[in-house]
Amino acid sequence: MMHSSFNPFFLIVLILFFPSLYFSHNIPKIPSHHHTTKWREFEKFIGATRGTQISGISKIKKYLHYFGYYYHLNVAENTNFTDLFDADLERALKRYQSKLGLSVTGNLDSDTISQIKSPRCGVEDALPLPLPKLLHTSKHYSFFTGQPRWTRSIPITLTYAFSPENTITTLTKSEISGAFKRAFGHWESVIPMKFSETRDYESADIKIGFYRGDHGDTEAFDGVLGVLAHAFSPESGRFHLDAAEIWAVDFEKEKSEVAVDLESVATHEIGHLLGLAHSSVKESVMYPSLKPRGRKVDLKIDDINGIQTLYGSNPNFTVEALSELNTSSSSNHGLDLVRLNSLVCSMFLVLANLLLN
Repeated sequence: MMHSSFNPFFLIVLILFFPSLYFSHNIPKIPSHHHTTKWREFEKFIGATRGTQISGISKIKKYLHYFGYYYHLNVAENTNFTDLFDADLERALKRYQSKLGLSVTGNLDSDTISQIKSPRCGVEDALPLPLPKLLHTSKHYSFFTGQPRWTRSIPITLTYAFSPENTITTLTKSEISGAFKRAFGHWESVIPMKFSETRDYESADIKIGFYRGDHGDTEAFDGVLGVLAHAFSPESGRFHLDAAEIWAVDFEKEKSEVAVDLESVATHEIGHLLGLAHSSVKESVMYPSLKPRGRKVDLKIDDINGIQTLYGSNPNFTVEALSELNTSSSSNHGLDLVRLNSLVCSMFLVLANLLLN
């Protein structure tokens, strides 16, 4: 005899075998593309090789020049690049591919174009290694010209402050401050250095601000995605973020497909402020690009080796402590998965009880 009452067995089966029916409204939509409109047009260059001529390929040359890969030409910023895929472009591409851990083909393959389109830090990647005055590379991490660092007595204490005029209103002051405190904390845990927020912007060692477009440092921002932020080498202390970005501290609250994690970008740029240039290790904090809605805040061994080369180790730092810190950080942002696993286990127990009874 059939009962008119609702049988929970069928609901449990639906959730277990078709979880998207229940959880889809809680999962943020991730964009199929994660690239700025400015650079998305580069897709038409996929497959281009040396000797071809394609209208607009000069923009690829300008991109590579901007990020430091045309150093062998010693050309000016306003160079009138042509649309011919020439030997210089091939040479620059090979350096770019090598630096960013791509297959070194010298061609505009799909992986290279995908990387070029990705939102990234505005600090250049490469300088002429053979010349003693320029970028020095050891392992995968690298340093700025002359290997600059903060030269105060260890342990070092640096103050940081936020510009009262150049800010954003999409996040509260508390949210911004919290994200930066966590970001500074990642570096503080591995080197003998302390960071302290101050309200005195003019006297702060590190000055942080959100800016739009041309803001007076010759490194203009370009709107949503594209270049996210840039910071200058020691002991400049200048740290600029693109105010046009949709900055986020909680992806549960901020659902935009192009939202950018503030803590991740801050952690990366602080590395520059301390003296690290970009790394070739894709998993490292100092790798130059970051996908929208992506997080990368845990320092990897490459980041740590680089920064400790400049400042030495925090006396309390151990590899075990790093492992615990990374595990804790990851767990804070994996709560949905934990909850889902817990719910599934509970469902199995309920299902088993129903079947046995």
